[in-house]
Amino acid sequence: MTEQSFATPWVDGLTIGQALDETARRYPLSDALVFPKLGLRINYREFLAQVEQAARGLLALGVQPGEHVAIWATNVPQWVITQFATAKIGAVLVTINPAYRPFELSYVLKQSDAKVLLLVDRFKTSDYHAMLAEICPELAHSKPGELHSENFPKLRTVVAIHGETPPGAIHWNDMMQRGLEVPYDSLQSSAELLRPTDPINIQYTSGTTGFPKAATLSHRNLLFNVYYVGECFKYTEADRICIPVPFYHCFGCVLGTLCAAIHGAAMVVPAESFEPAATLAAIESEKATSLYGVPTMFIAQLNDPSRKSRDLSSLRTGIMSGSPCPIETMRAVISEMGCREITIGYGQTEASPIITQTRTEDPIETRVTTVGRPIPGLEVKIIDPATKAVLGDNEQGELCARGHAVMLGYYKNPGASADAIDPEGWLHTGDLAIRLPNGYYKITGRMKDMVIRGGENIYPREIEEFLFTHPMIEQASVVGVPDPRYGEELCAWIQLKQGCEGVVVVPNGPPARCLPGENSAGSAQAASIEMPNESSSVDNDKSVTDQQIREFCRANLAYFKAPRYIRFVTQFPQTVTGKIRKFKIREMMCEELGLKEITTA
Repeated sequence: MTEQSFATPWVDGLTIGQALDETARRYPLSDALVFPKLGLRINYREFLAQVEQAARGLLALGVQPGEHVAIWATNVPQWVITQFATAKIGAVLVTINPAYRPFELSYVLKQSDAKVLLLVDRFKTSDYHAMLAEICPELAHSKPGELHSENFPKLRTVVAIHGETPPGAIHWNDMMQRGLEVPYDSLQSSAELLRPTDPINIQYTSGTTGFPKAATLSHRNLLFNVYYVGECFKYTEADRICIPVPFYHCFGCVLGTLCAAIHGAAMVVPAESFEPAATLAAIESEKATSLYGVPTMFIAQLNDPSRKSRDLSSLRTGIMSGSPCPIETMRAVISEMGCREITIGYGQTEASPIITQTRTEDPIETRVTTVGRPIPGLEVKIIDPATKAVLGDNEQGELCARGHAVMLGYYKNPGASADAIDPEGWLHTGDLAIRLPNGYYKITGRMKDMVIRGGENIYPREIEEFLFTHPMIEQASVVGVPDPRYGEELCAWIQLKQGCEGVVVVPNGPPARCLPGENSAGSAQAASIEMPNESSSVDNDKSVTDQQIREFCRANLAYFKAPRYIRFVTQFPQTVTGKIRKFKIREMMCEELGLKEITTA
């Protein structure tokens, strides 16, 4: 299905740099970039000037069109300037997850062939300079701009965005000063070499399984996506987009910063990383009209003590994406935060990223139960994973997409590229979905997430959606764990709503009450177990047992879909963008239960 209701985008035939030029010409005095906590506010005329100076600074460092510039940083102003500066000269921006540790950083720097690395000094407990020194000891003994590393043969220059400058690196301010020495004509000459179909961005997949792959995207990929997504939002230059999602991810740097720039809207950035209170404060102070986030972010804002005292009446729209959204959360965002025109989006990095989206005028039931219909210019089909035959309405299969959003391929990985994009140009998402008769889609699971229990194919998404209907459940994640008898058994991690308590019935022992708390499970903090006293009751209105959850499932689902293992938790292991790392849950449960992966010949 292809939607044809929108006109040809004005960005057609342009590069990102040319599109920014046009926005700055149209709206020179409109807010472009606002960091309330930093007291930073610059308009589009000023933003363009800083972008061009940074672009000339990169030229001074010897960066040529087509070469790769990596950035490893939190949500800081220099990130956005670098994003558009690289686009101006045709350098490919490599976005690195700020949560990466040395092993992961080493992989990405080498795989991406980065010539320049920009990085912050530290954030919270992460010392980025120290981690870089661990994997690249040659930097400390090199002359700035002349790095020669055995592990990273293409890397020449390291730029410290703020804080102290480590030996062998240069500071951001130095790069910007060097930019003033590069003639403006040199910038123009580089821009004239660029084409809309050139690669301009490498974004690494989240890496929830195995090494992340480097999705390579063009100017056209990204510009078309944000133009149509913005049209679905009905964005104008009067909109102000609150962006608490990380820049390194397509949610932040495509749907956030780039989408704002193309539509002349303001980019409002609450903090270096997501903080619910700071986000609410930024919405109020900057009169944000649009809010982005994954479900866990919206849940955190709904539960933040400061929310009820905030004036959020400026909010109109936004997008909730990144992971399945509990229907009640969506309703609460609409009714309690005022996002009456909020939408749900579905996509993936390889699709630039949005494939389908609900519309602001869609009925609430449509917006809370589907992921919308294809954005203009994209075709979507559902196929049988085994036979590849195209399926009809209400038949579950793999969702495939074709059109302007499909990536150029995975950098230096032709095999994976061929697996992802077939000869006819269809991107195979690996997600299971159904198309409804009205042309809207529902995501029903992930092909790799499928659990096979005793020969029965079970899709965790179905069980998660059902668990969301329980009045005490806030969030749930279902995975398969090894079982010697059935091959796999189901395990559910459940986060209860605020004020509710979960009770795990310990085998061969008395009940144990689970209270919110922390333990050594890291980001996947399981609720601590406390033995109740004799007067404790597990039957009050705010308590639920694991056995009651199983009975709830058995009363409404096939018997084999009731999880054998249930854990009440306060947090889930997640990527920076809020996607639950299911493989980590599986690993932790295998360790806890003493389960071993089943091998086959």
